[in-house]
Amino acid sequence: MRRKYLLYPEEQKQVKQEIIKVLELDAQNSITLYDLDHSDKREKIMNLLPKIRSYFSLSRSTAISNPDKFDRPHLTIIKQLTKDEYDMVSADWRIQKDNHIIRTRKYYYIRTTYLYVYIINVLKHEKIKFPPIVK
Repeated sequence: MRRKYLLYPEEQKQVKQEIIKVLELDAQNSITLYDLDHSDKREKIMNLLPKIRSYFSLSRSTAISNPDKFDRPHLTIIKQLTKDEYDMVSADWRIQKDNHIIRTRKYYYIRTTYLYVYIINVLKHEKIKFPPIVK
């Protein structure tokens, strides 16, 4: 039996592109967890589950096989399917809504490229220290 990544490379690419479109990333290629949880994006991602199950072999992923066990299965699905093309970096973020400050996470999607991987490896091995930021 052939592997799904060999059988459906175009379909997999299309599903990944659909996920990125659904996220509607801003100019910084980012999205907040608050926006993800309080919009229809969650439902759109979950509606892609039949396609994901047919084109990806993610049998070990409980978020796909049993999404009811997770609080945010859509976030796990996004992370697992986009990790080949994007590095997802998160940071603490605060939003002000109706005179209340809401604490959330902001996820930045950085395109993984060979240059990026090379730079990270060089920085890890060389232990380059960056100059302090002067305010």
